[in-house]
Amino acid sequence: MTYTASSAFFEALMEAGVTHCFVNLGSDHPSIFEAMVKGQKEVKGRFPRIITCPNEMVALSMADGFARLTRKPQCVIVHVDVGTLALGAAIHNANCGRAPVLIFAGLSPFTIEGEMRGSRTEYIHWIQDVPDQKQIVSQYCRYAAEIKTGRNIKQMVNRALQFACSDPAGPVYLCGAREVMEEDITPYQLELAHWNPVEPSALTTEAVKTISEALVEAKEPLVITGYSGRNHATVPALVKLAETVPGLRVLDTGGSDMCFPADHRAWLGLRYGADDSIKTADVIIVIDCDVPWINTQCHPKIDAKIFHIDVDPLKQQMPVFYLAAIARYRASSFTAITQLTQSLSSKELSKHWSKPYFTQAWNALAEAHKNRLHNIEVMATPREDGSFGTGHLCRQLRKLVPRDTIFAIEAVTNTFFVADNIQATLPGSWINCGGGGLGWSGGGALGIKLATEHENGPGRGKFVCQIVGDGSFLFSVPGSVYWICERYKIPILTIVLNNKGWNAPRRSLLLVHPNGLGSKATNDELNIAFTPTPDYAGIAKAASSGNILAEKVSKAEDLPGVLQKAIHSVLSGVTAVIDAVVVAE
Repeated sequence: MTYTASSAFFEALMEAGVTHCFVNLGSDHPSIFEAMVKGQKEVKGRFPRIITCPNEMVALSMADGFARLTRKPQCVIVHVDVGTLALGAAIHNANCGRAPVLIFAGLSPFTIEGEMRGSRTEYIHWIQDVPDQKQIVSQYCRYAAEIKTGRNIKQMVNRALQFACSDPAGPVYLCGAREVMEEDITPYQLELAHWNPVEPSALTTEAVKTISEALVEAKEPLVITGYSGRNHATVPALVKLAETVPGLRVLDTGGSDMCFPADHRAWLGLRYGADDSIKTADVIIVIDCDVPWINTQCHPKIDAKIFHIDVDPLKQQMPVFYLAAIARYRASSFTAITQLTQSLSSKELSKHWSKPYFTQAWNALAEAHKNRLHNIEVMATPREDGSFGTGHLCRQLRKLVPRDTIFAIEAVTNTFFVADNIQATLPGSWINCGGGGLGWSGGGALGIKLATEHENGPGRGKFVCQIVGDGSFLFSVPGSVYWICERYKIPILTIVLNNKGWNAPRRSLLLVHPNGLGSKATNDELNIAFTPTPDYAGIAKAASSGNILAEKVSKAEDLPGVLQKAIHSVLSGVTAVIDAVVVAE
């Protein structure tokens, strides 16, 4: 068998540690098919596992979930321009969520007369020939390029992966025409040590000193974060900082991963850029965060000292972004937090922590945390008519699922209620949709579950629970998601929060026109209601050929039994979908 550019492409993926390819294949992939069959025969056990995905949005969401949990890059292969377009909002999510994913798409052949192997053979090759295919997604990618020869294809793959895995991590895109991917080449190897991602950066000595002194002098210090929990080691590092500085509080803005444990007294919960703590803090450290506050809703005091630490403090892909920070630093959150903790634990600075004020501040945090948890519990009480809200549902769920459950969250307007009541404590146990492209969590949950199975062994993966709004569930292409569940036996629990429509647009309307005509209109009149209500669990069941557990629940008294039944099903290897009718809270 010949050794082609496509053979080298897969070999480069294997050498770089890519373990899975999520594919939706087409007429641009004859050499890819040949190389897949060849590779699976010749390097059985090492060749990337191929996961067929009937929809490209789901394919990229699966790769996103897998890569975000493990921080190891994965691959998506799609079909020319149309497959690239069909990635849809998933490319936005991978970009915002900092997921290291390599996307490869073929190009229509550039020869017509049979001059080269791979020359045009089908009508569609003319229709799918576009001026610059990579421009479809390049603004969402860390790197986008065309492979123009098979002779440096491994260099192209590894350069793309360097970008994908260097902070800020994110998607990369490669494309290549049939003739290029069919090219016969001589096998070759790269020195992989030369292709490592960029090492994390640190704060300067002066920056550590400046921020440390500000924290020592602060009366109401606050950390606002969003992505720091992506590196699971950063969660305990941030806990250590909070325990070094008595009175320091931590607000999670929900950038993607759980950043701080809910059982710690410094926990302020998850809020999207609006919280009373922001208004009163005198020193704020914004670390790995895109939206620390929304100026029209909430902003810091005029004299607050704000320091911004981020792997991308300029937010180079956002045309409009600025913070009133007195200093900004490009640094890894884990490295920066560790540096600050070491500085604040030094003999010179640690003497301050024995002062009575700091003891009082530490005790006050405990009391405030206790009250916060009590208020959350009270708000989660079911209604007198037996109906329940998202808070009660999540409190019951949290009691029943395994402690190390990983939650894939796309709850939109219900996110605060989910976060408040799930109260995640373990690093990596909460993964939120990284961006605003609704429909991530279906494929995302599958990718997360697949990753735990790959890392722990078949049948030993962690329990994965998707909590998704009804609108987002429909966006997730459930026909594809639950077909994949059945095809590859990937059992997950899905909770659909059925509140009969899109409530986020209503909230957006009221923020701008609180007393306008729309404020008095019904959801039907605003065209955001789902009436008649779809059978969400039934959609999933049909897609899996009837081989999942499908339930609907609307009364609090029935909820524990339905949840227990669903959890037992998933633990037994069968996916379960619960259509949970929730009321507004």
